[in-house]
Amino acid sequence: MNNPSFAITQAAPADVALIAPLFDAYRVFYEADPDLAGAVRYLLDRLTKGESRIFFAWQDGPDGREPMGFTQLYPSFSSVSMQRLWILNDLYVAPAFRKRGAGAALMERARAFALEDGAKGLSLATQNHNHSAQALYEKMGYGRDTEFLHFHLLF
Repeated sequence: MNNPSFAITQAAPADVALIAPLFDAYRVFYEADPDLAGAVRYLLDRLTKGESRIFFAWQDGPDGREPMGFTQLYPSFSSVSMQRLWILNDLYVAPAFRKRGAGAALMERARAFALEDGAKGLSLATQNHNHSAQALYEKMGYGRDTEFLHFHLLF
């Protein structure tokens, strides 16, 4: 899904320098310390090893492509259905580009990718107080999980 004012592209390793500042801003949003060099390394690792798919929204800027936002998907599997499942782990649109449809377009591109891949679906999580994200997810057809509780063991 492309909007006349921006495009959505699947990221390749050559795009990492362009999207790493967005990824670092996303991490800072979730209260991580800024680390642009670490963000570059992390994204390059994911893409070169085929461990994630990243789509990014961009518009033409004075110096070329100007990144607006991104989404990153990680593969998972459903044992019960014996199918692939994609985790929409990251979604971020830079504040200057919000309310232009980039977030919805990125989510739609992730949905199209999962369908093309033959996946069972997409799964995501967000913070309890992130009401604007929750509204977008519900608008895009995502339903809240009322059947399962999720637990984490973090190190």
